[in-house]
Amino acid sequence: MDAEAYRADARERWEAAAAGWARDREDFQRDAMEVSRWMLEAVDLQPGHAVLELAAGPGDTGLMAAELVAPGGRAIITDNADAMLDAARARAKEVGATNVEIRPMEAEWIDLPTASVDAVLCRWGYMLLADPEAALRETRRVLRPGGRVALAAWDGPEHNPWIALMGRVMAERGLVEAEPPDTPGPLAFGRRPGQVEELLDAAGFDDVVVEPLDFAFHAPTLDAWWDHAIRTSGRFSRVVERLEPAEHYKLRDAIDAAYATYVRDDGSLEIPARALMAAAGA
Repeated sequence: MDAEAYRADARERWEAAAAGWARDREDFQRDAMEVSRWMLEAVDLQPGHAVLELAAGPGDTGLMAAELVAPGGRAIITDNADAMLDAARARAKEVGATNVEIRPMEAEWIDLPTASVDAVLCRWGYMLLADPEAALRETRRVLRPGGRVALAAWDGPEHNPWIALMGRVMAERGLVEAEPPDTPGPLAFGRRPGQVEELLDAAGFDDVVVEPLDFAFHAPTLDAWWDHAIRTSGRFSRVVERLEPAEHYKLRDAIDAAYATYVRDDGSLEIPARALMAAAGA
């Protein structure tokens, strides 16, 4: 894999998807709230602490952390996509957060002094990076002695049909190519057991804990789920943009059939998801 080309392409995709994430932030966060809560409990934030959120997107978890470290503490909310940072700034203004710093940052080379923060949070970010081990080593570098990291990653496709089915149908129709086993992506840390533990150990962390957390995503209709999936995924939206109308309809029919098992009697969807939750000490 050409790491630099991957990073540039990933940044472009997240810039394009940021508006969709800002639009759907509230619904997504409602379903994923237990993930944020698990992470915050795992790092044991106290008033006066400094906490860093990496790959923050709209910044929901970091803004929750900002409340916990007040008074006297601060949250540094970061992402490498400017449009995502704009969404985080809008959300910070909406909730009236005053102890936050929102700025661009690459998780693989964290622009902070050594031993400068008490906790690092990264919800569904490390597995998307070209070099997650480097990012975790950087994470450990910026943590103070006794500081903690908490992260969320996705388990394998069998536990996450909310995203796996969309990708599988597109692959079956020849619309996306199969990726090499070492390619970063949403499900990269679920490819084999123990991968998260190995990465944290390799980065020098202690007291590593990894456990699954099951929840579900919801949508009022199949149409709403389709719209959400396309506007929040730069990869999927690229596929759909280049389709002729006839192929677009065929893809929609195949997607609807794939998700039919998760449609409830009232037409709404409840789709299983499983996060791998991890925490460790510096």
